[in-house]
Amino acid sequence: MVGLGRGFTLTAPSALESELVKFVAAAAPRDESRKAFQSVFQGSAYSSYDQLLSDPSVEAIHIATPHQLHAEMTVAAAEAGKHVLVEKPIAISMADAERMVAACETNQVNLIVGPAHSFDRPVLAARQMIDSGEFGGVLAINTFNYTDFMYRPRRDEELRTVDGGGVLFSQGAHQFDIVRLLAGAPVSEVYASTGHWDRDRDTEISYQAMIRFANGTVAQCTYSGFARFDSDELMSWVGETGHEKDPGDYGNSRRALVDLTRDGELSAKRSRTFGASKLPTVAPNNEHFGPLIIQCERADLRVGPREIGVYTDFEKKVVPVPMVNGPREPVFRALYDAVRSGTCPIQSGRWCLGTLEVCHAVIESAKNGKPVYLNRS
Repeated sequence: MVGLGRGFTLTAPSALESELVKFVAAAAPRDESRKAFQSVFQGSAYSSYDQLLSDPSVEAIHIATPHQLHAEMTVAAAEAGKHVLVEKPIAISMADAERMVAACETNQVNLIVGPAHSFDRPVLAARQMIDSGEFGGVLAINTFNYTDFMYRPRRDEELRTVDGGGVLFSQGAHQFDIVRLLAGAPVSEVYASTGHWDRDRDTEISYQAMIRFANGTVAQCTYSGFARFDSDELMSWVGETGHEKDPGDYGNSRRALVDLTRDGELSAKRSRTFGASKLPTVAPNNEHFGPLIIQCERADLRVGPREIGVYTDFEKKVVPVPMVNGPREPVFRALYDAVRSGTCPIQSGRWCLGTLEVCHAVIESAKNGKPVYLNRS
């Protein structure tokens, strides 16, 4: 593990429950985080990434550092012969992402992008339903997520689009992954608008994107991190990470920022990292990324954190999707299968180049007010 920040704090409970992977070592600059890793995982903790790459017990590296560090760290891991699980987005620039893919292919190691919500069990179950052919082809997908993402404590680069800040690279990467997985075809066209609605957080606070696929499927994707309406209200108050939420906490994110200086916000950000905050319990529900409805030729599918609702012409049924060994076990399964049997998931580095391309297309379309046409296979 490299990067013991907020992302790893959310992954750690599933990692402790996993039957497929063991976190044996970590690298982080903060002594507090290294000591916490040693205590919780009984593993080695290094102050430098080179030390971690030299550890012979490590087969794969999970990279959960800030976006701008993904490329160099992935290339270094590949050259050290380590498989790579890198957090989304794969990178910020297409050139860096392509360099990462090339390095892993040259060194014959796996590159998987995750944890991402396209690995959520209900999403994977929906994909299996589609692949079965029982409901015919996918006609349209509608998905939206309203959160407080942009009003959680943020570092400076998280508020600059050029450095991967805003909602597109961090959150759009989830949503575009999901619809690409379900549509089952390359993206051919993107038409989008974005919201820059706060001068103090001058980056994309929201986006609305219409995505057309080569097979004719259309997806409508909306994301808002504006911290007003919370779409978890429509998910029985199950939050994105699978934990139940208290509706009475409305407005807490914005309220907590009101009197903070910039230094105060950075301090609040650090307080959420691994070792500085209490480790969450294992979530009782699968993770999700907001309401998701898939219209097929013979049924509509509503994907939730606990089940999939199937709506045919004259009948409605609910298919439960149980949660096993933590909500992030599916991504660990993907890594395990790739390393042990050579069975790679769809969410490989090369496939995720397409997701990053959509992120950039949304920015370009919003800027120019025109559709962006893509032709990646």
